Amino acid sequence: MSLRSARAGTFRRGLVPVAAGLVLAVGLSACGGTTRESTADQGDSSGGGASAATADPNAPLKEGLKIAFLPKQLNNPYSDIEAGGGQAAVTELKGEYKLVGPNDASASSQVSYINTLIQQQQDVIGIAANDPNAVCPSLNQARDAGIKVVAFDSDAAKQCRDVFVNQATTEGIGETLVKMTSELTGGQGDIAILSATPNATNQNAWIAVMEQELKKPENAGMKLVATVYGNDDDQKSFQEAQGLLQTYPNLKAIVSPTTVGIAATARYVSSSSYKGKVAVTGLGTPNQMREFVKDGTVSQFALWNPADIGYLAGYAGAALASGQITGKQGETFTAGKLGKYTIGTDGEIVLGPPTVFTAQNIDQFNF
Repeated sequence: MSLRSARAGTFRRGLVPVAAGLVLAVGLSACGGTTRESTADQGDSSGGGASAATADPNAPLKEGLKIAFLPKQLNNPYSDIEAGGGQAAVTELKGEYKLVGPNDASASSQVSYINTLIQQQQDVIGIAANDPNAVCPSLNQARDAGIKVVAFDSDAAKQCRDVFVNQATTEGIGETLVKMTSELTGGQGDIAILSATPNATNQNAWIAVMEQELKKPENAGMKLVATVYGNDDDQKSFQEAQGLLQTYPNLKAIVSPTTVGIAATARYVSSSSYKGKVAVTGLGTPNQMREFVKDGTVSQFALWNPADIGYLAGYAGAALASGQITGKQGETFTAGKLGKYTIGTDGEIVLGPPTVFTAQNIDQFNF
């Protein structure tokens, strides 16, 4: 979460249970990390920030660990679901859960929270970085203080964390976004991207893959005319969607790889003359997109289960703090109900393939 064989993959247990025949799962491409079903190279290369310590996979998980989650911003529906998964993991681990974070997703807004968590002597910090480098000095101060750092959803610079829990492979997500857009537009016409913040690690990586995919001969009929940023703010995203449609009258699709952006775009299009003429797709949660699928504004979009990202990050943090893993490639640990995972290149742990949601399967999901 190969994606090139879209919808042919098998639905993972990590997502909300559903009859397998109803799910249009998207398989993973060659990845820098592995899901629990796949294998990783058992080499000696270290993940970013992996310590020189030796992992003991048989070490018991410690109880009472202080595990703090620092999402991109609070009161963001997607981030709230992720944090809820983290809280579930910490509860299972009999640890002490803490949630802190800014109300905006600016580059430096998370730094003061990291500094406070250091003072509070947390055992683990889980962070979805707004900017990969702005948080780096503070994260390294945390690691110097003995705190394990798990980046999740949006990576920090790899020298500043121990492991990174990725939703899916970067290549796979970018490929899926282009494939959906091609299906919705017939592979022809102007398209635009409405992203989160200009510095968001995951957004920029996915967009870079999309740009490469659009250069391929099979996608030559589509032209990317603009990439704009809604800063993961509902009203700004709404306005950016409106601006795109006014500026580019021949636009055939808006692709929003952020849950805030896709919902705001769908809301605008659903009540405008563009409904049925301009496709809206990207990454969103079933619950926020259900009404727009039901009213015909959105035909398909994709996502993984955000709760499982937080849940996996919680278990990865506990495994680090307990000495089961250090962040090196090839190390393994068990993440509760999600099963066994193997750490891949650069300390990456991949949750699993995303699912494509349509009118035919969306009612089978509740998150």
